[in-house]
Amino acid sequence: MNYKGKNWSAKKVDQIYIVSLDNHSSIVEGLTDFIQNQNIQAGEVTGIGAVSEATLRFFNPSTKKYVDKTFKEQMEVTNISGNVSEIEGKSTLHLHITLGREDYTALAGHLLDAKIQGAAEFIFYPLNTRVVKVKNEEIGINLYDFEK
Repeated sequence: MNYKGKNWSAKKVDQIYIVSLDNHSSIVEGLTDFIQNQNIQAGEVTGIGAVSEATLRFFNPSTKKYVDKTFKEQMEVTNISGNVSEIEGKSTLHLHITLGREDYTALAGHLLDAKIQGAAEFIFYPLNTRVVKVKNEEIGINLYDFEK
């Protein structure tokens, strides 16, 4: 079965989705629209592609704050991996990315967002459950709470 949404198209094979995002679109916006459209509350996602800009986050445990940095250059997405869970009642993506630069070095971190320049291909493995994350104040990040 085939599906279309805001800046994405997908094909469902058994319970797994193959997803393509439109060129020049936002990875996070497109995939968020996809999980909301398909009502995916939990699962795993992997992907590859190319971007012209990416904003990565790094969590500093001593300050309990994220540090964001934007890179504006053409890069290969050698891997995106992440999951879907529920935070404050909304299906939310948690994505990490590894990016290959023109000089063959790599950047990696939590993906805040990226703009596609070329392809963006993903596979979603939905789980038939609901998984909730709640902010752990001691650590400063959202963690699974299986009691919710």
